[in-house]
Amino acid sequence: MRYLPHTESERRSMLDTLKLDRMEELFTDVPERVRFPDLQLPAPLAEMDLAVHMRQLADRNVNAASHECFLGAGAYHHYIPATVDYVIGRGEFFTSYTPYQAEASQGMLQAMFEYQSMICQLTGMDVTNASHYDGATSLAEAVRVALNLASNKRQKVILSPAINPRYRDTVRTYLQGTESSLIGESASVRDMTSLLALLDDEVAALVIQNPNFFGQFENVAGLADAVHEAGALLIVVADPIALGRFQSPGDYGADVVVADGQALGIPLTFGGPYLGIFATRKKYVHHMPGRLVGETEDSSGRRGYVLTLAAREQHIRRARATSNICTNAGLMALAAATYLATLGETGLRQVAELCYHKSHYAADRIAKIAGLEVNPQAPNQPFFKEFSVLLPGPVEEVNRILLEEYGIIGGFDLGPDYPGLERHMLIAVTEMKTRAAIDLLVDALARATQ
Repeated sequence: MRYLPHTESERRSMLDTLKLDRMEELFTDVPERVRFPDLQLPAPLAEMDLAVHMRQLADRNVNAASHECFLGAGAYHHYIPATVDYVIGRGEFFTSYTPYQAEASQGMLQAMFEYQSMICQLTGMDVTNASHYDGATSLAEAVRVALNLASNKRQKVILSPAINPRYRDTVRTYLQGTESSLIGESASVRDMTSLLALLDDEVAALVIQNPNFFGQFENVAGLADAVHEAGALLIVVADPIALGRFQSPGDYGADVVVADGQALGIPLTFGGPYLGIFATRKKYVHHMPGRLVGETEDSSGRRGYVLTLAAREQHIRRARATSNICTNAGLMALAAATYLATLGETGLRQVAELCYHKSHYAADRIAKIAGLEVNPQAPNQPFFKEFSVLLPGPVEEVNRILLEEYGIIGGFDLGPDYPGLERHMLIAVTEMKTRAAIDLLVDALARATQ
């Protein structure tokens, strides 16, 4: 897209049309004291000097490339194959827009179709869209789908307190101003039975995260049957890496599966852009937000790809749209598709196994440190790549020591989001962590907590 600045005559013509003398008159509604503030900007720099200055600012950041990182809680430091950056960096993909015109967009449409196919395999679902903004947005949209299917006859949604707190915040934001209510967040974080006890004929959906926010697997035996018997939907927030090794939500009866695809070839990048995965059963496909790519044949019998079941309102008549998901994280979906195609089934399984075994090695070693407890909130519940550690002092202070003295980005402080779990640190261990890095964390924790 070219940048064409307005000429002085064009500016004059526009002002004459508006019956204004000066451009500044466009801002008369802005209070004068803040209209043209003195920004006190530094003197301009030459391009080379500016590049040096920007690098110096960037070097002040603490990141997973410069430090050992054990922070997870929804965003993870996983390995990204070189093929991912190569594919998404190609101009025809990197700058592509919503592929309305199939004849001009076959490459991106096929990539999205392949992405959908692989996500369906991972989740055990029938259909997947391509895609949402992030995992939190996907969950909020899934809750709205459940409420829409209930046709206002059921207005309650049970949210497990063991769901990522930011995801739950997003659901609350989406439901503001509606008659719907969220229940269950005050239930015990380790008791699925207490969540099932909340089921009644007013509940549209029960939502769990598995593995949950604490990295632990929930007991899902018989869960879907109980939810369906009550007339509700089962929505599961999943970890796409875990799905490479462990049971898919579709296998234990989930109706909608959502996840954040950041782990699938998308860098941390200080919080985004990320990828929202949304998969469901075929019978709910007409209620699924976002866009769906289908495979078809043209009049000559050649295979082709098109947008299907995409309401025009989603793109143009936005006031009548059922969702705000439209032109979205297509490039991130392409990154995930490239990642999954590069690793394949065997590679993804290996990544999941490395996360599992390395996190358990770290947990076993930390558990031997005097004064520290691993997963005290649910000691017998199996976990995947994250686990909590009860510390003798504040998490903030321990993290400060880890960073300043050992160059380690520590874990997530659970206290602010979970009253009763003060002094609990959530630690994430992915395939990127070497034995030496884990041993360094263990030694640093031992010294920082004594």
